[in-house]
Amino acid sequence: MPAIHISTLSKHKLVLVASGFLRTSPTHGLSGLMLEKQLYYRNPRTFIYSLLTKGRPFPALIFLRAAAFCTGNGVLQAYYLIYCAEYPEEWYTDARFCFGVLLFVLGMGVNIHSDHLLRQLRKPGEVTYKIPQGGLFTYVSGANYLGEIIEWMGYALAAWSVPALAFAFFSLCFLGIRAFNHHRFYLKMFKDYPKSRKALIPFIF
Repeated sequence: MPAIHISTLSKHKLVLVASGFLRTSPTHGLSGLMLEKQLYYRNPRTFIYSLLTKGRPFPALIFLRAAAFCTGNGVLQAYYLIYCAEYPEEWYTDARFCFGVLLFVLGMGVNIHSDHLLRQLRKPGEVTYKIPQGGLFTYVSGANYLGEIIEWMGYALAAWSVPALAFAFFSLCFLGIRAFNHHRFYLKMFKDYPKSRKALIPFIF
């Protein structure tokens, strides 16, 4: 009987990792790898980023909505990968998987770097808004959101499943709206905000 570990992800999202079961064949090994991709990203986002973030209190209602979405999505992704997904052994070398992993790593790097730049804007105790500078913030207001969208598009490509695609699509919709609202806020807040900077996609939107 395989051991089952329950790991906390994102904003208190739960993902079930059946470690023994997922290692019994190439198919299940790939499913386990997909779950680990979520673990490697989401654990730092849960425990490290939240402790390093400085600034204003976060509205409880938004937190609860995010927690509900992330919990439901985590259970959906885990259930599919544990009980439904079947990958051929050669999927490791498939172009979709390789390019998806590349996108995931690239997006995670952009996201982590952008979060780092945002944290450096404020000194301890400060709550004033400042214009983000550097990295992809040179081109877009929502560089951190762009990184996360790229991440989950890569995950959807590598997983090649309807649940993963749904997650990527809703992440694009949700984070795209947030990036647009942030961009509009910055334009109203700062008269010297860079006019060439777009909301989410460099040079386009």
